[in-house]
Amino acid sequence: MQHLNLLSINGLDSAGFQEMDRMIQPPLVDTTACFCTVDAGLKTVAGAKRFVPGTKLCLQPDIKPSIHPTRQKPARGDRSRSQSPLLPGLPDDLAIACLIRVPRVEHRKLRLVCKRWYRLLAGNFFYSLRKNLGISEEWIYIMKRDRDGKISWHAFDPIYQLWQPLPPVPKEYTEALGFGCAVLSGCHLYLFGGKDPIKGPMRRVIFYSARTNKWHRAPDMLRRRHFFGSCVINNCLYVAGGENEGVHRSLRSAEVYDPNKNRWSFISDMSTAMVPFIGVVYEGKWFLKGIGSHRQVLSEVYQPDTDSWYPVYDGMVSGWRNPSTSLNGQLYALECKDGCKIRIYDEKTDAWSKHIDSKMHLGNSKALEAAALLPLNGKLCIIRNNMSISLVNVSKSDDASSASAEHLWETIAGKGQFKTLVTNFLSSLGRNRLKSHIVHCQVLQA
Repeated sequence: MQHLNLLSINGLDSAGFQEMDRMIQPPLVDTTACFCTVDAGLKTVAGAKRFVPGTKLCLQPDIKPSIHPTRQKPARGDRSRSQSPLLPGLPDDLAIACLIRVPRVEHRKLRLVCKRWYRLLAGNFFYSLRKNLGISEEWIYIMKRDRDGKISWHAFDPIYQLWQPLPPVPKEYTEALGFGCAVLSGCHLYLFGGKDPIKGPMRRVIFYSARTNKWHRAPDMLRRRHFFGSCVINNCLYVAGGENEGVHRSLRSAEVYDPNKNRWSFISDMSTAMVPFIGVVYEGKWFLKGIGSHRQVLSEVYQPDTDSWYPVYDGMVSGWRNPSTSLNGQLYALECKDGCKIRIYDEKTDAWSKHIDSKMHLGNSKALEAAALLPLNGKLCIIRNNMSISLVNVSKSDDASSASAEHLWETIAGKGQFKTLVTNFLSSLGRNRLKSHIVHCQVLQA
């Protein structure tokens, strides 16, 4: 009854939900403008009603149709106004209060129950409520390239420690090289650019929605490029540098995609052409390190507020290694290949002088090499090529000495100690060829 009273106070009754249910329809292309509007303006349950997709306030951008065909929906006037309740015996407001608390791992089954449940889980309203109440869950998404050069991807639920099925990667990216991968609005995973083995560099952009579990199209980039740098600042996607197959292979140009406007636009060019191999956002600035046109190592930083690039060669860049990430205002990087030791940048001394050591070295084989370092539920997540995953509670690192930091580490997915020893033994004999390796890792919320 507490949930019922809470929703009644916010002014959303059963009849209101029935009317709203007729408006909750999955759009042909998910609009980040809709997601941003809901997430920013959803202060109460009643307040969300104004921003449900289908209303005049929800803008549908004029972009290419979804790469997955959808059925034509009947006119609203043809639908029956008398609908069965979401849960028999309960008003719809209380039913939704129950359904939004179902673990994310079961959402795929919820969509199969009936059309009303499918429409509810395919719209923005359901997941915006979960996010607003702080019960949304983060999953790890891993893209791998096998020995034949094919791209596959996998989702891992860190709460139940289960691998989840996903729709296949669209064919234009099954063999692409040097493409970018980033997350916007917390729930959209974008793939962009890259080099097709036959057609060459691409401008194509697609995205996967963790809310609908489908792939969609987005506007193409302004320049064809591959092996470039990318980042997300203030929910805008930035790309810079890379290569093209023109006369000047290395690029100086940079551009940004704003999901609210649903278009790309150029920003200031870099100081010099560069093919980045490492990048990170730290203190609102984008740091890039890469190879110049004369094979020299270059480092630049971009400031979005002034739209300017300038070279940087301080202690942060000189000691910077990949993979790296920022979390809660701190900059972290892995010290060793297997990710058993983490370095922390100290801004006061301008040096990487602090460490968090697991005291357990796994080995130097390619299979055990750490491919990504990501924030996950307030912790650092280390992902290795053999799909083993470790979490490090860096929030407690200040209270732990380097000699007693092992308890901060936790393995949530792995092959076990025995298989690790076998992997290292085969590697020493030269028989362990890397069957596949991780290309991109991201965290999506739903």
